[in-house]
Amino acid sequence: MIISSSDRIEGARSLTVIGRIRAATGWHVAGRNRARDGDWKEAALLQLIANAESVDADAVIGVNYEVDGAPDAEATGLALQRISITGMAVKIGRV
Repeated sequence: MIISSSDRIEGARSLTVIGRIRAATGWHVAGRNRARDGDWKEAALLQLIANAESVDADAVIGVNYEVDGAPDAEATGLALQRISITGMAVKIGRV
């Protein structure tokens, strides 16, 4: 699976758009140590790749990460966040 933050794949003759895909981690306490609790960005990326494979994509372009905060932090007393990732699933035409 090819992953690119740009909208191009080097060496691709053409890209056929399948559609926008998204993945996210579960909610976790904001600011937790990634070394101890796992790499949240990597977890989101692995889920995005699985989503891309499920639609028979060769690549995901325009990959973008975001950090979402839980809207009810005051009600729970915890600052929660999750990492979400979006991109465009594509099929590659090669030279």
